[in-house]
Amino acid sequence: MLAEIRDANLSYLMLAQQMIRSDKATAVFRLGISGEIADLIEGLNNSQLLKLAGTNMMLARFRFDDGAILGMLTNYNKDRELAHTHAAILMAGQQVEQVA
Repeated sequence: MLAEIRDANLSYLMLAQQMIRSDKATAVFRLGISGEIADLIEGLNNSQLLKLAGTNMMLARFRFDDGAILGMLTNYNKDRELAHTHAAILMAGQQVEQVA
């Protein structure tokens, strides 16, 4: 289980770093993180990425605690894009993760 968590963490960190380097503003929104966290992730070298990924807890988490948002993303009937847009608007109103 720990190896799978490490792999998921490493994949998440590598994707997040790539997104931040490509388009920071969009990455901050899509990842639900603050600009400060984005700067930290962007600045990690490979050794630091591996060390952080090796923690025994998942680094990525669901951005929504609201069942309505989850429902919009999974239980669309007619207009999938409209449901996803509505969910994105609701998620944009949520606070981002902050450095403790």
